[in-house]
Amino acid sequence: MAEAKQPESVAEVREGLAEAGYLADESSALVSFLAQRLGKPVLVEGPAGVGKTELAKALSRDTGRKLIRLQCYEGLDEAKALYEWNYRKQLLRIQAEATGDHASPGREAEAEASSWESTRGDIFSEDFLFTRPLLEAISATEPVVLLIDEIDKTDQEFEAMLLEVLSDFQISIPELGVIEARTRPLVLLTSNNSRELTEALKRRCLYLWLDYPSVERELEIVRLHTPDLDESLARRMVEVVHMVRQLDLKKPPSIAESIDWARTLLLIGADDIDRETFEQSMSIIVKHRSDIDLVAERVAVKLGDMTPPPAGQTSSG
Repeated sequence: MAEAKQPESVAEVREGLAEAGYLADESSALVSFLAQRLGKPVLVEGPAGVGKTELAKALSRDTGRKLIRLQCYEGLDEAKALYEWNYRKQLLRIQAEATGDHASPGREAEAEASSWESTRGDIFSEDFLFTRPLLEAISATEPVVLLIDEIDKTDQEFEAMLLEVLSDFQISIPELGVIEARTRPLVLLTSNNSRELTEALKRRCLYLWLDYPSVERELEIVRLHTPDLDESLARRMVEVVHMVRQLDLKKPPSIAESIDWARTLLLIGADDIDRETFEQSMSIIVKHRSDIDLVAERVAVKLGDMTPPPAGQTSSG
């Protein structure tokens, strides 16, 4: 099994991720380092929108590996994750073989058996295989990053199917045998923690919990992606986002939505976040109707109270 170039230190990984546009904290950098040096998969859990998927993308950019992504969903099965036989192509080959078979009457049974063995060995080959993300990652000739995104949306049967890939980096295909990895993929599984994953899966992985960042950390992230935004405005924006996240919302704002809001404020030329600016642009960070009402009631009103009065007037009018 070929091996990719490995990092020498946690600091090297952290710097590489930063160059790839991802500001990793100490635990993220450490687990990313260990994943490459130990060759173990990483299970990354945390609320939606905290940068779990983006970590895999950044590792792909930093290491120069191709990113192969398996997006999980309820009902996902082996045919969509591992492989599937091209039945139409197999049928055409069988029909072609049957059409060209002209054995003498006395030897029909023998010729038929021999023909079927030959055809069977032909149609159950890699030429008749639809390669899905897991098999694509295992059979890749160059090192890749395999992202198994939102694994918590699948069931325990699917998790059990993954164990061979996560433990031995191989896939068993009854008609072909065992296909072993040509290079060791860097595997990241993400979960929004909507259900408890099995101990068998967790035992095979390194573990990383990602939560919403602190104000200072999120300010760094926003400034990285919108360096032209005034720093004081960026800080106020991040503080408002944290204020919104403290409410009981169906979907709190993600880090990506914080960045989108920062870009929006930059595009509309905002120099402050008063109540009017917030109400005009809050749909960038709030995406449910009931959440909009709650945020307007709690945060917009508070921003209105915090807005300084015009020059020459006192707060009492």
